[in-house]
Amino acid sequence: MSSISSDGAAVGEGTTVTLHFTLTLEDGTQVDTTRDKKPATFDFGDGNLPPGFEQPLKGMHAGERDSFTISPEHAFGQYNEQNVQLLTRDAFSDDIELEVGTVVSFTDPAGGELPGVIKTVEGEQVDVDFNHPLAGKVLVFDAEIISVKPTTTH
Repeated sequence: MSSISSDGAAVGEGTTVTLHFTLTLEDGTQVDTTRDKKPATFDFGDGNLPPGFEQPLKGMHAGERDSFTISPEHAFGQYNEQNVQLLTRDAFSDDIELEVGTVVSFTDPAGGELPGVIKTVEGEQVDVDFNHPLAGKVLVFDAEIISVKPTTTH
């Protein structure tokens, strides 16, 4: 039994896409992949994929595979030094071990979760980087379309 859909639909508005992907840095370092687990499924245009990942898939059909180089502007943005904040130790709960590389989570003014990575700890001063870990990186997005179906509303 083949898992490839043969209805001929192309990726685009109004479609639900199932795909396997591998995301790597320019130097070949693997960032994420679905190839060793279940494929990813998304509704085209639903905001789950950054536009720079979604647009290159437009027009592809089930069974097609391609690789795309995605600039930071179309992926997770440029690295912004202003997203590195100097905080004091009392901004953190006592149960958090303040070590370089630790991911900490704050609540933004809108109530959303804002993760940050501790860059430095010097006495009472803690630098926290709120940039996306892939900000400023050129990424290679290798995608294999498994199925393309009309999106059904629930």
